[in-house]
Amino acid sequence: MELNDWILALHLISAVAMIAAVTMFSVMIAALWRTDDPAAVTSFMRLGLVGNVFITVGSIGTIVFGVWLAISLDAYQLWDGWVIAALILWVIVGAVGKQTGDGYRATSEMAAQLVASGSPRSPELAAAMGASRAFWMHCLSTVLIFVILVDMIWKPGA
Repeated sequence: MELNDWILALHLISAVAMIAAVTMFSVMIAALWRTDDPAAVTSFMRLGLVGNVFITVGSIGTIVFGVWLAISLDAYQLWDGWVIAALILWVIVGAVGKQTGDGYRATSEMAAQLVASGSPRSPELAAAMGASRAFWMHCLSTVLIFVILVDMIWKPGA
């Protein structure tokens, strides 16, 4: 195997880590949909820490190894349209993902405060774990990651 084969493998593994994280977050959101139980939210949000590691490693790995491949391989250039599209989408996904994380982090903090105060149920928590802004930002980032995946597989214009 050549170096470029290893770089491609690491790029693909990073992409799988991102998809695994998005899947993990989606399962967590579905499992906690409109729950008003702060203890359940805090216990599930601990799993989100693993997802955070996956999304961080996946995001950094995809961009680093992807740019490296675009520079290293003669068949592709960093200024190819599909590469530029992927880079722009990657930045947008990062911004949208940050908003998603901030929203669910605030919800997690609310749940932790409710657990600490001994509150067994909270309608505000149920609303935050439903169709909230964080939920819609998660949906948007999921769609954008899918668009990046389509861009990477079919390389329009290449």
